[in-house]
Amino acid sequence: MNNKKIIVSLIISILFIILIPNFANASQYLNNLNFYAEIDSNGNINVVETWNITVSSTNTLYKTFRLDSTKYSGITNVLVQEVGKGNLNKYDKWAYHLPTGYYYGGLNEDGEFEICWGTGLENSSATKTYKISYTFLDAVSKYNDCAEVYWQLIGSRFGISAKSITGTIKLPENTYSKEDIRVWGHVETLNGEIYSTSNNTIEFTINDYTRKNYVEVRIALPTDLVAKAKRTYNLNKLDNIIAEETSWAEEANNRRLAKEKSERIAGIIAVIAILAVLVFLFIQFIKYIKILKNTKKLQSEQKLDYYREKPEAGSTPGDALYLYYDGIGITTPVFGNLFSATMLNLKLKGYFDLVVNKNEKGKDEVIISRTNKDIDNLQYEEEKIAKFISNAMGANNSITLRELQKYIKKHGEKVMTLKEKTANVVKEKQIELEKYDEKTSKQKTKYISVASVYLIIAVILFAVLPLSIPLIINGILAIAINRRLSRLTQKGIDEKEKWKGLKKYMEDFSLLNEKEVPAIEVWEEYMVYATVFGIADKVIKQLKLVYPDIENMSNLNTASYVYLMSHTDFNSSFSHAISSSITSTMSSGSGGGGGFSGGGGGGFRWWPVAEDAKQSNQINRKE
Repeated sequence: MNNKKIIVSLIISILFIILIPNFANASQYLNNLNFYAEIDSNGNINVVETWNITVSSTNTLYKTFRLDSTKYSGITNVLVQEVGKGNLNKYDKWAYHLPTGYYYGGLNEDGEFEICWGTGLENSSATKTYKISYTFLDAVSKYNDCAEVYWQLIGSRFGISAKSITGTIKLPENTYSKEDIRVWGHVETLNGEIYSTSNNTIEFTINDYTRKNYVEVRIALPTDLVAKAKRTYNLNKLDNIIAEETSWAEEANNRRLAKEKSERIAGIIAVIAILAVLVFLFIQFIKYIKILKNTKKLQSEQKLDYYREKPEAGSTPGDALYLYYDGIGITTPVFGNLFSATMLNLKLKGYFDLVVNKNEKGKDEVIISRTNKDIDNLQYEEEKIAKFISNAMGANNSITLRELQKYIKKHGEKVMTLKEKTANVVKEKQIELEKYDEKTSKQKTKYISVASVYLIIAVILFAVLPLSIPLIINGILAIAINRRLSRLTQKGIDEKEKWKGLKKYMEDFSLLNEKEVPAIEVWEEYMVYATVFGIADKVIKQLKLVYPDIENMSNLNTASYVYLMSHTDFNSSFSHAISSSITSTMSSGSGGGGGFSGGGGGGFRWWPVAEDAKQSNQINRKE
């Protein structure tokens, strides 16, 4: 491994290890930024930028252009589209945060031309591909002996790094030979290539672009290719262009030599840095050993094979689910179960009626109806889900299961919002009840994050054993500390044990040979929790073993949960509808020099943003 790579890795190591707790969730990275430009005979440049970008917790992406009438006349024909989903809607005025699915192309509050668009990724992440189209008017200067294109693709204020930047520039017509096209590229990091690939095509490539570095192309071409260009000058320019570029090339070579010298010096610094990191890792090792020694893993005070009743009278399906899964949140795979179980619980409490009727085809159909009970009296997740169901009904007092399924599938964003709000209110409730320890949860997250960083860097530095081995050891210790910490308090762990026992009892009760089997009516409430744990179908099979004639029992009416589960696909249909709705919503797929400043600033806007943070961001954008 050469000295440069060692230094870069060390810097990354130190920054990640020390600063990881303070990193923001928002991130953006261009996997590829491609420029396709066509120069026409009028001297205009028609540009299509393709952004393949991975984005997290970011509301708006943008690119700004410095306007200069001495270099080009303006920008027109702006369009933004998301590949695979079509054109975005045009927004009529500039806004700091743009709505999802909208773009704006025009002057911003700084007096620059800006193209910006909403990503819809305020609280999530995805890799998306956008195409940004626009036209530079009168961007080619025509002289007596050549025509010149001097285009700054990306300015020194562009705020997103890229794995690669590629581009193709098409001329209006073929030249006599490739030698008639003279091309140069200006990249601050000196790591790009540009060349003529044919009589009318220029291509360029830049790898590992680091943000806030300008990128330019300069082209001298025959004047007859832009015969209709309006920006004309009665003077010769070609010799001056060549002399200027030659001088800059010599300067770039001198910079490369200086860079090589600095890398030799960096080798010495690398050795010192390795020793410093080793000292840091040793200190961390001692610290982790002490923490591990003084951290006792919480255990349930009573181990239960089975538990035959609800742990707490006021418990909801959300409580059960959150504690059962150690307070890791309400994930997409289990949210369908929670939705179904909460609906059953709301029926049990009298807020909705659920009845199975025969439809016009003679098949069983579940009908959900409002009652006179006011859902505004509900709290936490039950209120959120009840209002969602009520909104789905609209002006009607009832809705069929099939209609509700269709509503869920058509409103993926609403379902995702409901899931996030539900997870938040359930968490808040557990904190209030002192069953969930938010401080310890953050510590767990910190240690697993630090462990991940240690181990990732150990892999990167695998050839440097003096560093990789202590990194691995510290990573393992951080994982061990994480495993001893519990998101749940002692109270929460004890209740979790009871939920585990109730779940196991429902799964195994036909095998227990108990003298007293709970009456069929008791299973009405049990079915709520069997549903949230995803074992409703298994429990129905257990019931049929204990009650062989369950299908014909007189106390099973069409509003009975047991009847509901026995005769319909109530639970599985909701789970499937909700999971597919959220999945489809989340998977939709998915800017120095002396140029004419085609691409000035650019970047992203985090979400949410407080007013003071917003002002700070706006000041930064003027740099």
